[in-house]
Amino acid sequence: RVPSLSIMSTAPTCEPPKSAKASVQTFGKKKNSIAVAYVTAGKGLIRVNGYPLKLVEPEILRYKVFEPVLLLGNQPFSKVDIRVKVAGGGNVSQIYAIRQAIAKGIIAYTAKYVDEATKNQLKEQLL
Repeated sequence: RVPSLSIMSTAPTCEPPKSAKASVQTFGKKKNSIAVAYVTAGKGLIRVNGYPLKLVEPEILRYKVFEPVLLLGNQPFSKVDIRVKVAGGGNVSQIYAIRQAIAKGIIAYTAKYVDEATKNQLKEQLL
């Protein structure tokens, strides 16, 4: 049976796909720990497993997680949100995996959405 013209006219129109949010996904590894950082355009939030960066335990190693932020300053992080999920391994290896994921994430985001010269400058500061 052939559909009538009135049924065809009520079909939904094809809309252009909504633009995807600017984002990159990177990972950091240390021994058995794997941290995945999801960097999106935002307002400067950095969260690890849903908690703010300043609540990372153990407290004695908290500055290791802050190293990319302290080395690069607040400017590169002010317009991005970073959400990190970490699993596996012990406390120390998780801290190092988180640190690596954050550093790689900000470099990848800058390379993709800012420019190559800024990326190289950030990379030099981290090395």
